[in-house]
Amino acid sequence: MHSQHLPPNLKILIITMKQVEALIERIILLSRWLLAPLYLALIAVLVLFTVKAVQEAAHLFQAILSISETDLILSVLAMIDMVLVANLLVMVILSSYETFVSALDTTGDQEKPSWLGKIDAATIKIKLAVAIVAISSIHLLRAFMTAQPQNGDIPSWNNHLFWLVVIHLTFVVSALVMAFIDRIAFAQHRSH
Repeated sequence: MHSQHLPPNLKILIITMKQVEALIERIILLSRWLLAPLYLALIAVLVLFTVKAVQEAAHLFQAILSISETDLILSVLAMIDMVLVANLLVMVILSSYETFVSALDTTGDQEKPSWLGKIDAATIKIKLAVAIVAISSIHLLRAFMTAQPQNGDIPSWNNHLFWLVVIHLTFVVSALVMAFIDRIAFAQHRSH
């Protein structure tokens, strides 16, 4: 049935429905900009990590002559931990913004990381899982280095280190499963 044969009221209703549909689609598309303040909040957290890293480095330089080698290693591990989380924040901020909000305009002098634009949401999740495994490894190493000798009467399942290893292995298995699923499901859709 052509629109010229429709009654005038029905033509108006069809036009109105198309306008409502267009408005809803526009609102849905614009809603992605609600993510921008979340990325700004993550940038603020990145500033906090930077301040804490500088504070940790200053403390380390002050105490270098009086701390043990173990304490030095633990301090360095804490800083590496902060750097891993900060790297993760940068990756999530940049790639998520470009994936979900808007392409980053890096014309002129502005640098753009080579990986940007090549990472999709699934890859971000895998990189997040790998970063969590790395962070968990550092925490586990720190726990082993600072662990007190255990009483033989405590069963191993009730041991704090035992549960840290179990949690770490859970992270490792989860990351491997996510990478495997990504490889099976999405590998043929990627150009790189």
